[in-house]
Amino acid sequence: MSKHEDIIKYIKNLRVGTKISVRFIASELNVSDGTAYRAIKDAEALGIVTTIPRVGTVRIEKMEKRNIESLNYAEVVNIVEGTVLGGKDYLYKTLNKFVIGAMTTDMMKKYITPGNLLIVGNREDAQRLALENGCAVLITGGFGCSGEIKALADKNELPIISCSYDTFTTASMINKAISENLIKKDIILVEDIMKTDVVYAKTSYTIGYLKEMIKITKHARFPVLDRYDRVVGVITIKDIEPNVQDNEMVINFMTSNPVVVTPKTSVAYVAHIMVWEGIELIPVVEDKKLVGVISREDVIMALQYINKQPQVGETIEDLVLKNFTYTNTDKGMKFTGRIVPEMLSSIGTASWSVLSLIMSTIGTLALTQKNHLNIIVDSFTVYYVKPVQIDSVINVNTQIIETGRNISKVEIEMTLDKSRELVGKALLSAKALKK
Repeated sequence: MSKHEDIIKYIKNLRVGTKISVRFIASELNVSDGTAYRAIKDAEALGIVTTIPRVGTVRIEKMEKRNIESLNYAEVVNIVEGTVLGGKDYLYKTLNKFVIGAMTTDMMKKYITPGNLLIVGNREDAQRLALENGCAVLITGGFGCSGEIKALADKNELPIISCSYDTFTTASMINKAISENLIKKDIILVEDIMKTDVVYAKTSYTIGYLKEMIKITKHARFPVLDRYDRVVGVITIKDIEPNVQDNEMVINFMTSNPVVVTPKTSVAYVAHIMVWEGIELIPVVEDKKLVGVISREDVIMALQYINKQPQVGETIEDLVLKNFTYTNTDKGMKFTGRIVPEMLSSIGTASWSVLSLIMSTIGTLALTQKNHLNIIVDSFTVYYVKPVQIDSVINVNTQIIETGRNISKVEIEMTLDKSRELVGKALLSAKALKK
């Protein structure tokens, strides 16, 4: 194991909340400052440490992708550009929700529960009430707190934070961060679904040995590693002809220079690659070393998971299409909606990019509903777009003109509701991601 790996393992074994530094790691493990610095940065990328302004780098519990809608107190400090007044060793804890302290303490009691964050001004009675009931405190307006409150925060293992913003602005900033994280939860990365317990072949293996591996593991595809454990190929059952001798070497039949991805690659990108290249299995590498594999079945399951998730945070597509209603037609789907101010360009008419987004999104929805499959857009061609005024009601009609085994095409026409004047036309071609 390299020094770099030793440091990462050492950091993982530290107690959550432990403060670390380059000097600390270099001293404890007898490594150079440069090696310690690079390892800490990699640990931050792995999500096991975080750097908090005016506090330093702290060991944290890695947040799982499925729970990314939650925030911890360290993230709150970064969001509001705050200062930690007390309980700095407990910033790694996750908050459940935030409460605004704009009432009397008697009324406040029913809303304060353990794991929450009270946003309040320079009201020491409210601060004390929150800490005594397991609730962290965020003081707005740039105010501080007494030594008694700081001591109470340390005693109850809860952070107390101060920021210069007013209460309304502070709550809005935190709410926006939670909303953005709810959108991010749908961005699934390879590291979230890849299989790390990988069975692989070596370039030095014989075909006979590989056949025995296939019988034992029931696997049909294997990444191939060289003597330095670097991924150099992929071999499948299809690559082995019936007349191949058992003493032949795997290196002579594998597919060299295979497509590989990293753990931070998005699953959506992998889906595109698998469809375009017809690939069933992709090795996942870091520094050319195998760390996992991802299969077509894994990708499909992940995409199905995304489709079943409630989308609380609004994406650009949500904002544009939220005013549209749709009906099914014999040929496809019909969407009806109004041009709202958010869709306008600098010259006061509907933006060309927004109209194109509407047509491409509706075309994709029409194919998805028709085939009940995950769709990967292959091409999108805009033939015609005409300026549309604000408050105009438009109809977007889709007509599926081709449905093949691997590819489908849909024609999209956009017209004004009253005059039925054609204001946009496009053609979308897509491939279906199948098992």
